[in-house]
Amino acid sequence: MAVQAEHDRAVLARLLGRDPVLHAYQLGDLDDFFWPYTSWFRRGEQVALLYHGVDPPTLLAFATAADTAALRVLLTQVAPLLPARLYAHLSPGLTDALAGTFRIDAGGRHHRMALTDPARLAAVTPAGVPLTAADLPSLRELYAHAYPGNWFDERMLDTGQYLGVREGGELVAVAGVHVFSPAYKVAALGNVTTHPSWRGRGLGAAVVAALCARLRESVTHVTLNVKADNATAVRLYERVGFTRFADYDEWTLTALAG
Repeated sequence: MAVQAEHDRAVLARLLGRDPVLHAYQLGDLDDFFWPYTSWFRRGEQVALLYHGVDPPTLLAFATAADTAALRVLLTQVAPLLPARLYAHLSPGLTDALAGTFRIDAGGRHHRMALTDPARLAAVTPAGVPLTAADLPSLRELYAHAYPGNWFDERMLDTGQYLGVREGGELVAVAGVHVFSPAYKVAALGNVTTHPSWRGRGLGAAVVAALCARLRESVTHVTLNVKADNATAVRLYERVGFTRFADYDEWTLTALAG
């Protein structure tokens, strides 16, 4: 069975929808908002996504333990078709499929978490107001101080799913999304941070709780990615009802000289 390009969103939604938390980011990328920046590869029931709306492009390939071997075969077949340099988010056990084609540099273990106990949101006093494009200067300034090097797609402000907390007119905490898809019932939190001068006061939990409550009005699965060694962030998310669902690794791939 050979790998093939897949252009049918209904087929992809069916395959990815079997595990909507594991594949939340890919399901979100089926939306018109992201679809033009995607290339999809399928082999049987296995799917991999190359998202080329960022530089370098990013490969997403996630599998349960039972599906790892089959997805590894897909990646082996698709490796020669990939760009010479890219980033990759891969379930554990998949990198050997790419090792003969790319130099692989580790970017770190991450947890995929999901909001499984939304009742905990009620234990946190929510805070935050919706941000718009008019807030971009303040948002960029906050990220420069509190979250340098983060991946922030300014277009995501158009979703209306970025909330911020201001103190004395200054934006001091924010929570947003990397994915928001009412059509596919998934969302993924992202770009969550608090200004260093305001940490330790519960603002992060407050704005995350407010955003989760807002997201649950239109989606079924609220997810996020967090670095495994970021214990502070993991505790914050657990406090508001998230639990660890799966692990994956981030890698930088550079084509080997021919």
